[in-house]
Amino acid sequence: MVDFNRNVHCLLGLPIDAVSLPQAARRLDQARTSRQRCFLSTPNLNFAITSLSEPTFRASVCRSDLSLADGMPLIWVARLLGIPVRERVSGSGVFEFLRVNSPTLWNIFFFGGQMGRGQEACLAIGDQEEVMRPAGYIYPGFGDIEQMSRTELIDCINGSGADMLVVSLGAAKGQSWILHNLEGLNTPVISHLGAVVNFVAGTVSRAPRWMQRTGLEWLWRIKEEPELFRRYFNDGRQFLRLIATQVLPLAVLQRIDAPTQSEFERANLSHPQGMDSGCVRLAGAWRQDNLTPVRREFERLLARAADATLDMADVTGMDSAFIGLTLLLDEALSEQGAQLRLINLVPRLQRLLQLHGVHHLALK
Repeated sequence: MVDFNRNVHCLLGLPIDAVSLPQAARRLDQARTSRQRCFLSTPNLNFAITSLSEPTFRASVCRSDLSLADGMPLIWVARLLGIPVRERVSGSGVFEFLRVNSPTLWNIFFFGGQMGRGQEACLAIGDQEEVMRPAGYIYPGFGDIEQMSRTELIDCINGSGADMLVVSLGAAKGQSWILHNLEGLNTPVISHLGAVVNFVAGTVSRAPRWMQRTGLEWLWRIKEEPELFRRYFNDGRQFLRLIATQVLPLAVLQRIDAPTQSEFERANLSHPQGMDSGCVRLAGAWRQDNLTPVRREFERLLARAADATLDMADVTGMDSAFIGLTLLLDEALSEQGAQLRLINLVPRLQRLLQLHGVHHLALK
């Protein structure tokens, strides 16, 4: 199921939910109570950079039920571009918020991490806490995805009665493992939270809150885990390149070529081949406050489980919310074996998609 009513925005090529920390925690509590799965992703700068060159990694975020901006560089970009993702909501922050504030009991299962780390995390939670209980742990070693997805491992997780599965395999591998096993897992909340197992076990301490708020947590993490220096250094260089080649040009384009109010007012969609077809013609400019018909239409297109076409010939503008929803539809159709095509894109809109980091939408 895809929720097209999410307050989701495209940020550096990824769908990001504009939610606060309490709102994110409430969404996970709802999943735990209803036992309806919530695949949580927590994109940071490394996620965004990796997704530009690895479509499978990007797909894992697009298939998530909740996607949080876990990194101050993403917040800085959002502020510059006027995208309403206003605060960093880290995966470890959500976990700690639930640990302290959740009104209900959480059973936690740890999968991965260094040898013995999952056991240490379970012991640290223990049976003393009122909000969290250890449901179990597995150290799967360093095999490939198939080896880590053996039936006995999945059965062990499913038989534990866990409410949350915390995966720690490295971001790319962890996201791939989750996608590979998503349908076979019955845990309501599933997320790759690589640092959480270390924080809970007490082997790595979290940065002071002022460092988290100011974007300096990476310095603390390097102090705690020096092996992260190379990754942060490479990410920093790539971030500067993204600022120069995508973010600043997009900020300029949005200011000098912004749609007029009348263009937003005449936004509409139609079905030139009939209501039962997969072809939709859009017109005018689309932004967060006029997307209600688009949300309904995307639900209809996904329910058809067939190829869909968006005719963009008369579209004069689209914001991060429209593009974020389109990312969700594109990936959901792909999961069904269908394809979404955007046709008749004028060069200006093609450039807009490119600067948003989703040029693949214009290439189909």
